[in-house]
Amino acid sequence: MAREFQRGHKARISDLTAGTDLYVGVQIASPGLTFDISCFGLDADERLSDDRYFVFFNQPKSPEESLQLLGAQAGDTESFRVTLDRLPAHVHRLSFTAAIDGAGQMSQIGPGYIRIVAGGEEVARYPFTGSEFTTERAVMLGDFYLKDVWRFAAIGQGFDGGLEALLKNFGGEVAEEQQAAQQPMGAAPAFAPPAQATAPPVFGVPSQASQTPQIPQAPQPAPSFGTPAAPPPAPPQTPPSAYPPPQRNPQIHTAHTIAAPVFPPGGAVPPHPPGDGLPPQPPQFGQAPGQTMPLAPPAPFGAQPSAPYGQPQGVPAAGAGLQAALQPYRETPTGQRWTPQNQQLMRVELGIGGSAVLARQGSMVMYQGRVDFSHKSAGYVGRKLGDATGQEMQLMRCSGRGQVFLAEDAAQLHPIELQGDGICVSAENVLAFDETLQYEIRRIEGHGIPGGALFTMQLTGTGTVVVKTRGTPVVLPVTPTTFADANAVVAWSSASQVILSSQVRLRRNAYPGHSGETVNLQFRGAPGNFIVVQPYEV
Repeated sequence: MAREFQRGHKARISDLTAGTDLYVGVQIASPGLTFDISCFGLDADERLSDDRYFVFFNQPKSPEESLQLLGAQAGDTESFRVTLDRLPAHVHRLSFTAAIDGAGQMSQIGPGYIRIVAGGEEVARYPFTGSEFTTERAVMLGDFYLKDVWRFAAIGQGFDGGLEALLKNFGGEVAEEQQAAQQPMGAAPAFAPPAQATAPPVFGVPSQASQTPQIPQAPQPAPSFGTPAAPPPAPPQTPPSAYPPPQRNPQIHTAHTIAAPVFPPGGAVPPHPPGDGLPPQPPQFGQAPGQTMPLAPPAPFGAQPSAPYGQPQGVPAAGAGLQAALQPYRETPTGQRWTPQNQQLMRVELGIGGSAVLARQGSMVMYQGRVDFSHKSAGYVGRKLGDATGQEMQLMRCSGRGQVFLAEDAAQLHPIELQGDGICVSAENVLAFDETLQYEIRRIEGHGIPGGALFTMQLTGTGTVVVKTRGTPVVLPVTPTTFADANAVVAWSSASQVILSSQVRLRRNAYPGHSGETVNLQFRGAPGNFIVVQPYEV
């Protein structure tokens, strides 16, 4: 009897069957939708390091034929032959996926499954339905992975984007479709399903009702497994036809995906044209010196923020109702690693970039997928230094595959992408950052105050840091006469020179009352450096 899996369940292949020459069948369908069902052969880092082990409609088998695309048969929309003991040493994981080709969402699919058959007998099945998904256009169905021994895991994780997004997630890149003439239709690889009268393959593909089950021919992958039992009759309808001929022919490259600069909704504001009489724009928050990429404020939450939450704005195109009322507040997937959902909520896609995220403890408000949260220890020295400087951060490490939503105290969030440069931010204003960034506590020299110094956190390297502010910040260029309140400044370019400026004078303080602005930060630096100030004092 086949073992039925639920999402997240795992088992050793040897506990399911003694065989290593396996049949994997996928059944997924919905009226009007077409699916690309593929298998990714991944390395130890879960990357597609060799595109020859991406088996799909246009590449039906791996070089040594350890992975083969068989087509639709035995009631399955698509099927594969997997010979585990013939896989090369660099393949550590096989990920079976399904993506919608064209318009549609995974919530529209009917009941489906992925199953494992050994010797003609079904040994494992993971069923799923469209109710488990929403707007996703692809799904990771199940994985074979090597951990001492080969194991199977039921994944069932929805994924934004289609086949191209899956490729990028696994480290590949899809080139534009070539318009050059393809090979004649007759020269396409023969991966179409066999005729119904043909006997099942020797490794035990489930037979049709009109066929007689056969005993696997020697040599069997596991002689002790025995003769496969006769499979149940297949549905009377004709199996789905094979995939269309290979017309799309995307080219797969093994270069890692590099995320483009991430900015909140609103896009970049072009600089004023010369001679228009307007003053030049100062460098914006997150702008590298010499660039003209201002960071516009995030778009308002919803189409018309003045209306109460859930109230339709006029009459929606699809008519009034609950779905129309909630439409302005739905998740905004973009296929990028960091995506602002609104001014106060940030979405991070852990499957993109390949590295973990360090976030302030307690900042997670929701997550989807297989995400692991663990404590990020600063060590004894780090804790002592953080206590002494006030720059201690209690961090958690978010890793795995899925989406994590971060927020804290409804503060405004601003993703800043660093590409080899650096930024200084008060630890109080850091929400999260990529683990690829290096961070350290930096001392600000000064005089005239007890201790003679203040401290900040400096982040350098390549990655994204999410900075939080109270209210909409303002960005000022650094000039020789730029001063800022130490309690209101949020961040500044790490190339700036910062000193403490004290206005404490005996004569001024010998009498009752003073301005209260006794200690400020003075900034100096070359043109292109900036400071960020929020309309709030800590």
